[in-house]
Amino acid sequence: MGLKGKLISETEIKGCKDLFHEMFCEKPHHLPNVVPQTIQAVDLHEGDWGTVGSVVNWNYTIEGDEKVVKVIIDEINKEKGLVTFKAFEGHLIEEYKAFKATIHIENEGDNNLAIWTIEYEKQNEDIPEPFSYLQLATNLTKDVDTHHVNQ
Repeated sequence: MGLKGKLISETEIKGCKDLFHEMFCEKPHHLPNVVPQTIQAVDLHEGDWGTVGSVVNWNYTIEGDEKVVKVIIDEINKEKGLVTFKAFEGHLIEEYKAFKATIHIENEGDNNLAIWTIEYEKQNEDIPEPFSYLQLATNLTKDVDTHHVNQ
């Protein structure tokens, strides 16, 4: 496989599309209350919640290891339920020259589909594809959806 790649995950969600988008776009700092085992903190570093160009620090656990990454909100489209985060500081940049994660929600009849897309460029061939990050995003989607449905 080459240095650049794209991974995609689709998960059906039962909760409201707008609430789901709001959680990742405008209220990600609430995630530690919803999934404390995965997300320990989400702090606004620059800008305002839910605005393009804002800088956000994420503290989370993946594969048993606590990690920190700083991202910029690269794109928002409320109608599509879309938010794109672009990593620029932290452990991800040690392994990937570029790392961008996008979530958007599509309507399929009576159902909503949460779609995560991870686009990346590895620092070198020895770096693995970020399958663990796609799994983290999928698990996060399921946990947030369960939280919303049970509200």
